[in-house]
Amino acid sequence: MADSPASLQRKIASAGDLQSVVRAMKAQAAANVGQYERSVQALGRYAHSVELGLGACLRRSRPVTAPAPAGAGAKDVAIQAVVFGSDQGLVGRFNDIVLDHAREALAGLAGRVQVWAVGERVRGGVIDSGTPLLGVFAVPGSVQEITALVGRILVQSEAREPWGPAGPSAELYLVHNRPTSGSAYAPVSQRLLPLDEAWRRQGEAVPWPTAMRPETLGDATDTLRGLIREYLFVSIFRASAESLASENASRLAAMDRADRNIDKMLVVLHDAFHRLRQSSIDEELSDVIAGFKALRSS
Repeated sequence: MADSPASLQRKIASAGDLQSVVRAMKAQAAANVGQYERSVQALGRYAHSVELGLGACLRRSRPVTAPAPAGAGAKDVAIQAVVFGSDQGLVGRFNDIVLDHAREALAGLAGRVQVWAVGERVRGGVIDSGTPLLGVFAVPGSVQEITALVGRILVQSEAREPWGPAGPSAELYLVHNRPTSGSAYAPVSQRLLPLDEAWRRQGEAVPWPTAMRPETLGDATDTLRGLIREYLFVSIFRASAESLASENASRLAAMDRADRNIDKMLVVLHDAFHRLRQSSIDEELSDVIAGFKALRSS
């Protein structure tokens, strides 16, 4: 059934309203991307300071890591992963990409894998994959809310004291999307725990930026514990901020595509409306001419 001029006008008005919403969401996503990218940059400088402090302490203190328990098999290792996604849609393949990467990264691990999901969209994907779900965290709505999320993750995963009851047999992984260039992003994974000998060697390898040897004030072990807590906090905070920056970049790209598609649809609707209107005018003129000819011949 052909559209009438009235129905085409309604479609044009609806498309215009939808385009207004899309452009508002695009502007908000663009503002959010800048906010989270600045947070990641600032956090990178702080993370480097923490790494320098850890390197200095690790070179001077006794180990805080412990060997794996005797007789502990690979199947006894508890593997927890925090997968960062989104609560809302309209983000393209953002959640699918991080879920696919999480499945690939965790598939090769020997142990009991359990997942903490950050975002309802990731939660559904984890359940569909059959991986045991430990719980769901809400996605922060701003940079200020990331701190609370990090605290909940550390408490729920029992990772606040990596040398505590969880022991060296517990592993914690972070899986998230990281911005690359422009609106592009790529999935990454990081093993955060345990703090084993390999982690210690990596920390000791961080060079001090000056020729002066650093000194540790107070008890070296307490200082090291404090720096380790900061290391865990910074690592999770940065993963969340990078995921949020990637999410908003993906939403910005999706809204930009939607905006262009609506522009094309409006052009088609306007052309159809003008053609239909012109056709109606032509029919009226034909009727007038035909009536005039009939009157003249009579």
